[in-house]
Amino acid sequence: MVAKRQKAVPFEEAKRAVESVSRRVALLHLSYAKTIMKELGEDKGRKIIAKAIKDFGMRMGQETRKEVLDQGLEALPKNFNAGNSYALPNFGIHEKIENIKVEGEPRARFYGCKFAKVWKEYGEEKLGRLYCYMDVAKYMGYNPDYKFVHTKTTPDGDDYCELAVRPTTRKERKDFSTENRDWLYIDK
Repeated sequence: MVAKRQKAVPFEEAKRAVESVSRRVALLHLSYAKTIMKELGEDKGRKIIAKAIKDFGMRMGQETRKEVLDQGLEALPKNFNAGNSYALPNFGIHEKIENIKVEGEPRARFYGCKFAKVWKEYGEEKLGRLYCYMDVAKYMGYNPDYKFVHTKTTPDGDDYCELAVRPTTRKERKDFSTENRDWLYIDK
């Protein structure tokens, strides 16, 4: 049997498709989060959303870990991007990504987040921002000795999102792995 030849998709069409999916996921998060908050109140709703975001991130991190280990690599920060199933595309989710150093610390800057744009359009940056905690959960699901933290975020009013990989503390690992414990503070 001869494999069918794949049709090449023009870059701008692919970019628009990724942007569309990004907007849909951002709106889905916002709709679920808003409904949960409305039904359960702000405090309990925030806890439930944090629980769901943690589960979401953990699943991605654990799958990334598996992919990295299957390649014979260690689950260390330098190998994180070797797990590709949940890697973000380089286009359509952000307008631009750059790797920089701030006071010697490597950081990634993401400009023009499509998710944050949706949340801002609805005036729901604070609620949308809860989604961003999945970056911490994803990395800790990959290797609990490390976290991927936001030093700046667009939903918090910054011009871009900036993230850094940092070691976790024993307390952070314990709070993250304990059911019904506040863990959102880890993203500092």
